[in-house]
Amino acid sequence: MQRAGWMGSILGLATLSMAAHASTEAKRETFGNMPDGTHVEAVVLDNGHGMTARILALGASLQSLTVPDRNGKGANIVLGYGSLDGYLKKPQYFGATVGRYANRIAKGHFTLDGHAYTVPVNDGVNSLHGGTRGFDKELWTIGDIKHDADKASVTLSYVSPDGDMGYPGKLTATVTYTLDSGNRLSIDYGATTDKTTIVNLSNHAYWNLSGEGAGSVMDQRLTIAGDAYLPVDAGSIPTGEVRKVDGTPFDFRQGKPIGRDIRTNDTQLLNGRGYDHNWVISRTEAAAPRVVARVEDPASGRVMTLKSAQPGLQFYSGNFLDGTTVGTGGHVYRQGDAFALEPQLYPDTPNQPSFGSARLEPGHAYRNLIVYEFTTAPSHGTR
Repeated sequence: MQRAGWMGSILGLATLSMAAHASTEAKRETFGNMPDGTHVEAVVLDNGHGMTARILALGASLQSLTVPDRNGKGANIVLGYGSLDGYLKKPQYFGATVGRYANRIAKGHFTLDGHAYTVPVNDGVNSLHGGTRGFDKELWTIGDIKHDADKASVTLSYVSPDGDMGYPGKLTATVTYTLDSGNRLSIDYGATTDKTTIVNLSNHAYWNLSGEGAGSVMDQRLTIAGDAYLPVDAGSIPTGEVRKVDGTPFDFRQGKPIGRDIRTNDTQLLNGRGYDHNWVISRTEAAAPRVVARVEDPASGRVMTLKSAQPGLQFYSGNFLDGTTVGTGGHVYRQGDAFALEPQLYPDTPNQPSFGSARLEPGHAYRNLIVYEFTTAPSHGTR
């Protein structure tokens, strides 16, 4: 009787050994054209160890990420469109940079230094991911493209003018994607402003560790390093309560399949048609990125470990994928076919002082460094 897991581990080690002296690469290419004829470029990063990432200038988006499984076979594990047309006709934040304020602001209103601001509502009566034209819909400028023996990277930037989507201050935002030889993808967000404002940037990749379009992620095992979460109202706005996960479907501290408790008759799960909540990782930003989540796919053996210094982590279980989207590989995306994990400040922080502050002042810098580390686990079965 052959031990599939043991053989898979040996094959995986052999693959890594053969690639030990491979070099990284970063190359620029055209992805498509905007309606006005403007070229939309992409940059492909290759770590020389079987991992490649394609980053689009539109929305500074992660369009694809190829990662080897336990047998060394690569597959794209993020949802997206195969052409620019899909991103323009039916944007769904696939792999996008979301901002100025990731997540929701209640009723599109907040007050800063005594001044009331209104931002567009695009999620019922609330504002989501920056409003009707957030950073995901803007064409970012591709800057430095670098590669050396250990890593390949690209930096993109976008300048949001004062008053853009109702937000105060000219915000200069940057993001650097880095793919290294240790099978880590880092997404490093930064921002500065010329006037006091609020900012909360994150990445909205939809993940399926079996491969995009491979079906449900409900059997993939998720661990979240948070002992509390933020309950929400029917509009997905936090109520202000910080609730312990003990004894609830929201307890992922020991790890469990995403779908184990998703059909529980819990009001919070009914409100969002599944998980779409922010976990409290800490009450303040950490000094450096630490492990906030881990996902293991039993089928492929892929393991993703997520690190961030942000206080909150939004977990979304793909509740509104409805079978009307055809993705990169020609497969239809249905409910529960992917999950999102977004390190960020808590939702609606500008309206809830107990959540901390989203404030950014001139002379100060905002940062959100997100690190995804990929490894493999052996199969536990035999054949």
